Amino acid sequence: MRKVVYDIAVTVDGFISHEDGSVDGFAMEGEHVADYVERLKGYDTVVMGRRTYEWGYPFGLVPGKRAYPHMAHYIFSKTLRFGEGAEVEVVDRDEIAALKRLKEGDGADIYLCGGGAFAGFLLDHDLIDQLVLKVNPIVFGHGIRLFGGSSRKVELALLGATSYANGVSLLRYDVKRRGAA
Repeated sequence: MRKVVYDIAVTVDGFISHEDGSVDGFAMEGEHVADYVERLKGYDTVVMGRRTYEWGYPFGLVPGKRAYPHMAHYIFSKTLRFGEGAEVEVVDRDEIAALKRLKEGDGADIYLCGGGAFAGFLLDHDLIDQLVLKVNPIVFGHGIRLFGGSSRKVELALLGATSYANGVSLLRYDVKRRGAA
């Protein structure tokens, strides 16, 4: 079964962006960036919410086009619509069943891209299998939380840790399943 991997930059205090969605303060250069780009090659599918997808528009993402050319895109949104020729699929109902079908399908692991609220929804429904956290040496104090408003308690098993010269730490965790030994 494919895994859903939440691969995300985060502050020491658990924020993935400022309240306005900006990421000023995150380290944008260094070995951790090259490692991230290399990890992206291992995913063949990306899932994200509407706000994360639209976040790319100011950076040149054309509505309906893929943000990651080599990946199938599934955008989870009740309101987003694209015309004929769209390269992405919008999932607007039966979200849990749709993600379970993706996990049961053939292919590489699934990249959960951004979105604290969407990640919290998936966490609450036991649909995240691994976390890859690029912990940046900064404290925002407030902003968009790693798992939005979720308050679910989840146990993690550390798979590995890497420290980079610029102070970023990469932490890889398996999410322990409810009732799993």
